[in-house]
Amino acid sequence: MIFFNNHLGEFAALLTAFFWTVTSLAFENASHRIGSIAVNILRLVIGFAFLSVFNLIRRGLILPIDASYDNWIWLTLSGLVGFVFGDLFLFKSYTIIGSRFSMLIMTLVPPITALFSFIILGERLTLFHYLGMTLTFSGIAMAIFSRKAKGEKLSLKLAPRGIIYAFGGAVGQALGLVLSKFGLKDYDPFAATQIRIIAGIFGYVILVTVLARWGSVIIATKNKPGMMLTSLGAFFGPFLGVSFSLVAVKYTEAGIASTIMALVPVFIILPAVVLYKEKVTLPELLGALVSVAGVALFFL
Repeated sequence: MIFFNNHLGEFAALLTAFFWTVTSLAFENASHRIGSIAVNILRLVIGFAFLSVFNLIRRGLILPIDASYDNWIWLTLSGLVGFVFGDLFLFKSYTIIGSRFSMLIMTLVPPITALFSFIILGERLTLFHYLGMTLTFSGIAMAIFSRKAKGEKLSLKLAPRGIIYAFGGAVGQALGLVLSKFGLKDYDPFAATQIRIIAGIFGYVILVTVLARWGSVIIATKNKPGMMLTSLGAFFGPFLGVSFSLVAVKYTEAGIASTIMALVPVFIILPAVVLYKEKVTLPELLGALVSVAGVALFFL
């Protein structure tokens, strides 16, 4: 029990990676059915509904009206940077260079997070932590590069625009996480997630209005399979995943939390085998083992 309490942030980060594995599969399929813009805004609205009911039962408050001015300012900024800027760029990179290479570039999130957390929060990681971080995203890179879709050929001739979008997604996710920790302080992580989502919804309302995409969003709500997948992703993403990511950064360094949460490409191997009958390659297994060894260092 003492071990668990001493590593509460790390365990929360592991749960976050699991939740995000489910949500990534759900949103990928939902995006093919109703489009990424519709998925982005609808997942936040649905996630906000889950959070509101949960917080009403748990805290007796349906809205985060007990948050301080500082909580609102920094968590709102975090929501705009993470949900709108970061996710929009990441989803766009999927359509240009594919999810595999996008996720490879997203392995830069831990070191970028560590840099931002040092600048903004003054957090310092030890050489031991950097070793764990290096092992973890090296293993993730091995797992990503070994996964090829049917007929896909490995090529490094990637569109520069797609690389820039993916890097923008990495910066958005890293900065959003650090700003979350800065704005969270001693406030409740689930209520804090509500504030972030409110900011995200506001950002997407402006974006959808500017792009004149409300028609496609309304049509998307009538697609039952797409909405079921979006709801599933919203439950494990904006509701559970994002909330537990705030629990993680509250109880451990942001760089460590982001490294563990980056395990999604490794966790996704099992459902890829079970659901899509993909074969597991030796590099995937080695990558998974290296990643697990890297994460284990954070628990020593």
